Amino acid sequence: MHGTEIRVMRIFNTYGPRMLPDDGRLVSNFIMQALRGEPLTIYRDGSQTRSFCYVDDLIGGMILLMRSENPGPINIGNPREFTIRGLAELIRNRIQPNLQLISKPLPQDDPIQRQTLIDLAQKTWTGSH
Repeated sequence: MHGTEIRVMRIFNTYGPRMLPDDGRLVSNFIMQALRGEPLTIYRDGSQTRSFCYVDDLIGGMILLMRSENPGPINIGNPREFTIRGLAELIRNRIQPNLQLISKPLPQDDPIQRQTLIDLAQKTWTGSH
């Protein structure tokens, strides 16, 4: 409408310093449970997968997208998947190795797999250097 150049990105699970303790994200939930000495809550058997992107990598992706000619939308994230159980065990082992993992039923709207597909971003970044 006003000739303003824009870029559209879809940001996926991001973690890093200064996360709010009660933001409801998986990483901060596990960390806060562990710091409080509570069992870590996983759903089903924890075999569902997620991908997590460190905030510095997200910012780097944003900068590359802003410098590119591609208006998007483009996914920004990490394509490597981790099981939720694996993440819970990693956090538990770093904070309080003796904590239990407790299993609850999988919420109805919780996906089994969530993997960031970044093929378009990789093509865009390769073309923008």
